[in-house]
Amino acid sequence: MTSPTPGTAPAPGTSQTAPGSPSSTAPEVLWYIIPREGAYPWEPAGRRPVDLGYLQQLAGTVERLGYTGALLATDLYDVWPLGSALAASTSTRFKPLLAVHPGLIAPTLLAKMALSFDNLFGGRLRFNVVNGSTSALREYGLHVGHDERYELSAEYWSIVKRLTAGEVFDHKGRFYDLKDAGASFRDLRPVQEPHVPLWFGGSSEPGIEMAAEHVDVYLTWGEPPHLLKEKLDHVRARAAAHGRTLRIGLRLHLIVRDTEDEAWAAADRLLGVTSEETYARQLGGRAGEDGVGWQRQFRQHGGRVPARARELEEYPNLWPGMSLFRPGPGTAVVGSTAQVVERLREYQELGVDTFILSGNPLLEEAYRVAETVLPALGIRH
Repeated sequence: MTSPTPGTAPAPGTSQTAPGSPSSTAPEVLWYIIPREGAYPWEPAGRRPVDLGYLQQLAGTVERLGYTGALLATDLYDVWPLGSALAASTSTRFKPLLAVHPGLIAPTLLAKMALSFDNLFGGRLRFNVVNGSTSALREYGLHVGHDERYELSAEYWSIVKRLTAGEVFDHKGRFYDLKDAGASFRDLRPVQEPHVPLWFGGSSEPGIEMAAEHVDVYLTWGEPPHLLKEKLDHVRARAAAHGRTLRIGLRLHLIVRDTEDEAWAAADRLLGVTSEETYARQLGGRAGEDGVGWQRQFRQHGGRVPARARELEEYPNLWPGMSLFRPGPGTAVVGSTAQVVERLREYQELGVDTFILSGNPLLEEAYRVAETVLPALGIRH
């Protein structure tokens, strides 16, 4: 019987304990960087002016505070020029996690871009595999249904992995027919082994199967621990069926204050400053979206905007209300420093060894979290 082998070696500072065991080492913690930044950037009034200098300041701050990098999400700016600009202004400690949709550009070209990035910036690139939604991908001329997106993704990233490992090969599959792939940049040698790491989150059966077979770090959104445990147990079982183990990462928003009451007051303020237009835009057309992760998240609030934020607290300190007004991951941990740390440790006990955290504004909250939460997790700058 083949014993499971890890997709990648654990990064420095990450937990290496068995899944479900309390962590004895500090987790890896990344921050979040997008150009729409401010106290409540989903509203024009809550958005601050952001330019290259500001984004580089934010990346430098994230690096100095002890985070190992940042997720650069698909937002106003394309992640490649943004990632290159931030990598050029930081050291090798700052590792950009670039969100990339498979299929929008040829896998051979993406691999060349990745190897170029790693050669220029010291082997820091990581891919966040984003499968998107059927409707969003139509804007780019990619017409694939839910399950077909994952079939495309599996083939696409298997090619990219081989190319970023330095292979030259022919490939004939359902979506791609390649001859001498990698030959034109065979002298552009890989920096990372065995390949540029893949991080990915997907909650549907096809998504979990794709993750189990191909990715290195499985990402998930915040949910009550008993629900998350069920999903992670299933993910691990599917990975084991492929002779693999995966690292587990969790994407969370934090609203941490000195006291619990202050934290929930801050969440109440976010509800109050959000316009009816934003609520309608975010909720009106998305209840039937085909992403299973979004559906799991939507069920936690049902599209209902509460009078007080805490009305949606179905598990201590977990608030799904961020998804009422912003796209993507919408669960926040709301509470005092001690409560937030307790929730994060609870997730660590489920085997989570990596956190991607955020708070608004990104710059100020990066400091707050680094000065309060990170030391309690064993991370110091």
